[in-house]
Parts: sequence; structure tokens; C-alpha cells
Amino acid sequence: MLLRLLNKTEEAIISLLLVAMTLLVFAEVIMRFAFNTGLTWGQEGTLYLSAWFVLFGASYGLKVGAHIGVDAFVRLFSPLGQRFISTLAILLSLGYCGLFIYGSWIYLSKMQRIGIELEDIPVPTWIAQSILLIGLVFLSIRLLILLWAVITGKANGFNQTDEAKESMHLAEEIQREEIKA
Repeated sequence: MLLRLLNKTEEAIISLLLVAMTLLVFAEVIMRFAFNTGLTWGQEGTLYLSAWFVLFGASYGLKVGAHIGVDAFVRLFSPLGQRFISTLAILLSLGYCGLFIYGSWIYLSKMQRIGIELEDIPVPTWIAQSILLIGLVFLSIRLLILLWAVITGKANGFNQTDEAKESMHLAEEIQREEIKA
């Protein structure tokens, strides 16, 4: 139940960020080229929307297996060896996230105490940059879920896209279409 809520929340936020960023850039382009004007806060808004999009996307990418990984070495091992190496990689990734979460907490608390606002948008800096903390917490949750799957034997490692297999599949489809034509 909680995991489903996490998934839906993450997907909704990513969708809203993508729509907001697209509309903002579209409005900026129209205003600049058609009316020779623009929004003073447009560039900063786009920057923060894209930062939020990327850091939420990192977590979502881990969930759906969209991250690119080099697993040629790992595939040389037995499934148990693959699980061991993947467990080590996940633990190292969690350590990395932990360091960033800790550093983000310190940074954001200092920004909140100082009370600085963004340059062009009247929003406190710590709120706009809180995605550092939020995004890495989401990524850590995804890593913990993956760690559990690897430990319990439900997965051998990171759920990565097999680009070579996908490319061969696409090449076969193109070949079939050329034969039909």
C-alpha cells in the first residue's frame, strides 16, 4: 500500500514537473520571439523544475530499469556471485546517498537559518533546493527495495535495460518491414 502510494506520488510529480517545464519554456519562446519580451524568472524557474525532474527521474529510472549499466563483468559470475556483487554495489550506492542526504540536510538547514530567497523568484532557497534531500531519499528507498529483492533471491541485480537485445529487436523489425515493402 505504502509502496503503491510512493509510486503514484512519484509518477504524478514527474508528470507535473514535465508539463510545467514544457509550458514555461514554450511561453518563454513565444514571448521572446513574438513579443520581444520574456519572464524575468523564466530561466530560474526552468532550472529548478529541471533539477526536480532529474532527481525524481533518477529514482523512477531505478524502478523501471532505465539506467544504463555496464554489466559484462558481472554476467561472468554465477547467479549467486551476481547477487553478491549487486549487494555490494547497492550498499555502496546507499552509502553515497547517505553522505549526500547528510550534506543536504546540513546545507538546507543553513539556508533556512540564513533566509536567502532565489534570485528572481520570491521563494526561500532551502525550499527550492530541497529536492537534494527529497530526491536522494526517494533513490535510497528504491535502492533498499532492490537490496531486499537481491537478498531474497527475487533479483540477481539492477534491473537494467539490455540495449543490445533491444537494438537487435529493432533491427529485425526494420528488416521485416523492408521485406514487406
